[in-house]
Amino acid sequence: MPFVNLAKREISFKIVYYGPPLCGKTTNIEFLHTAIPTEMKGDMTMLATLQDRTLYFDFLPLKSDAIKGYTSRFQLYTVPGQAIYNQTRRLVLTGVDGIVFVADSQWEEMEQNALSFQNLKENLETYKRTLYEIPYLLQFNKRDLPNVAPTDYMDFMLNQEKERVQYVESIATEGVGVFRTLNTICKMAMAQFAKDNKMKTAQESKQ
Repeated sequence: MPFVNLAKREISFKIVYYGPPLCGKTTNIEFLHTAIPTEMKGDMTMLATLQDRTLYFDFLPLKSDAIKGYTSRFQLYTVPGQAIYNQTRRLVLTGVDGIVFVADSQWEEMEQNALSFQNLKENLETYKRTLYEIPYLLQFNKRDLPNVAPTDYMDFMLNQEKERVQYVESIATEGVGVFRTLNTICKMAMAQFAKDNKMKTAQESKQ
């Protein structure tokens, strides 16, 4: 659930980039942090492990009228891809409001994509949450490489939940699809908050 700061009239949303090792999670975050104007973003924080990194920074959009009277702040996180850091992955998912699952488009990485997606669902279950209730989308990254799977195949493999979700093709090293991914998941998280808040208000009015 987003954190609402009534004093600052600010709502903070937590967005997590999830996926297998070396799929492009870190590249997404680093590109965004470089491209977002300095006055709109916080410092990049890095938690380094022996084989992977967890990155975090927050930012305020240039303009957002989705939630009237409030400013929306977005906190972006990556998770370690290596399986040995699963406890860190689980901790990063605490209180998540939106998820970007970054999949590596190379044929040889399809098994790792599937394993990581299953791991995401299992880690959410530890908080008694599912993908049915959390806004998320798929990013098919590394589309510039020669040995990539067709998007139809990747969509069929990963997009089998109760409600099918959007996917974005990307080349994170060049910034292709990176902002589209971010804009989409941020809008989805805000829309879910507005929907939940409306339902909560309606329930309270009946009491």
